[in-house]
Amino acid sequence: MNTRTISLLLLFFMMSLPKVFAQEQAENPIIFADVPDLSMVKHGDNYYMSSTTMHMSPGVPIMKSKDLVNWEIVSYAYDTLADIPELKLEAGKNAYGRGSWASSLRFHEGRFYVSTFSGTTGKTYIFSSEDPESGKWEKASFSPSLHDNSLVFDNGKVYMIYGGGSIRIVELESDFSGVKPETDHVLIENASAPAGEDIMLPAEGSQLFKHDGKYYLFHITWPRNGMRTVVIHRADNLLGPYKGKLALQDLGVAQGGLIEGPDGNWFSYLFRDYGAVGRIPYLVPVEWKDGWPVLGKDGKVPEKLELPKSKGLIPGIVASDEFKRENVENSLPLVWQWNHNPEHDYWSLKEKQGYLRLTNFRKDTTFLQTRNTLTQRTFGPKSSAEISLELGGLKNGDVAGLGLLQSKYGLVGIRKEKDRLSLISMKGENGKNWTEESIPYNLETVFLKVVCDFENKKDEAQFYFSEDGENWKSIGSILKMEYKLTHFMGYRFALFNYATQETGGFADFDYFRISE
Repeated sequence: MNTRTISLLLLFFMMSLPKVFAQEQAENPIIFADVPDLSMVKHGDNYYMSSTTMHMSPGVPIMKSKDLVNWEIVSYAYDTLADIPELKLEAGKNAYGRGSWASSLRFHEGRFYVSTFSGTTGKTYIFSSEDPESGKWEKASFSPSLHDNSLVFDNGKVYMIYGGGSIRIVELESDFSGVKPETDHVLIENASAPAGEDIMLPAEGSQLFKHDGKYYLFHITWPRNGMRTVVIHRADNLLGPYKGKLALQDLGVAQGGLIEGPDGNWFSYLFRDYGAVGRIPYLVPVEWKDGWPVLGKDGKVPEKLELPKSKGLIPGIVASDEFKRENVENSLPLVWQWNHNPEHDYWSLKEKQGYLRLTNFRKDTTFLQTRNTLTQRTFGPKSSAEISLELGGLKNGDVAGLGLLQSKYGLVGIRKEKDRLSLISMKGENGKNWTEESIPYNLETVFLKVVCDFENKKDEAQFYFSEDGENWKSIGSILKMEYKLTHFMGYRFALFNYATQETGGFADFDYFRISE
């Protein structure tokens, strides 16, 4: 082989390397599911992240990663936020779109801290743990509820930065029992100013970081007729004065903060509103120039990232469940969350081994009022969920099945009336619900499925049924999914059972299986 031939082969090999490498790169979004209001810390070789799940229980998921791309849920900051009617779907009340909002995750002197706030209870919460994976978080709380707060440890004191438009700072008592008197004052009068004068959403989502002795305060704002925008303010001292810059304005990717990557590179973690699937996380590379973090590649959010390729959502954020437990205990994987506070006496993995049993203990009239509805995130670009349901325990008036939970919802299920079963498709919106299709059904088991298409914000879902789990037929019309602020959450797969006539009926779910 002559020198020219060897040179050509080497050139071909070198030219092909970027393509090969690109196939192994991570892609944005890093999680194609509803994981909004991110807050991250790095501790040793691990990254931890908190997020918002509103009215769901348990709440404030804590996730872990080694590479900033592949995440798994390792605990929750709380099992239930409070024992009040709004969080228990009682007395006609609910906490949809409220519950607990944007959290702040910090590590300080050997402990992890998560702060959040709730308009439902009117309180600010701080949870702490030495081991974020143990599930043992200690709770402190106080009034008032400090909006979009960022917990700050600085020079032996504890602060919170919070607010919208006008950003404020308070000093907290050392035991987190409340705000120290006469410490509340304005930190930045108009934090939206770097994005212009005509603002639709005043700056909020405060997250503060200290780097090389300087303080960097991140916010989201939204200019009218524009898009969600990242604004950063910098100061030499915690209390200011702060100077602001517009940091990123692309695809509406915004709200988050800073994190150092595994190889020493920096990233900004942010999220994007993406229709019915919810608010999905992005990573944006950061370069430091003249003491400022510069976000993106030429001001744009890249599709590819110089990080390891994602291994997919399964099993870290969503996962199938056969409901089989070796120790026959009532334990659910952390990917599951209940819609509002659960009533633990009326669900079981023990009463029929290998099945999840949901038992009715009160009468309701709609899917949205139903207690003990068990949920997981839908995910994109396309996803499906399938269940097998045993029907022998249903009583007259019972409705059980598989739903897509949001304020504009759809479901496929079985209804029992006058000792007869019907396969039904139902829709609901604006407080009303209706049966689209009803088909007589006479078997003891039914297989139900829903297929979601979120690609390019198509936001459509179709429900199916089967008598044998192999041959499927569609039922009802396509559900045109819509992200509604009334729930402030992406659509959820939901297993449910509710009574309209008498209590005590039960539904046995054999499995829950998801696929892309």
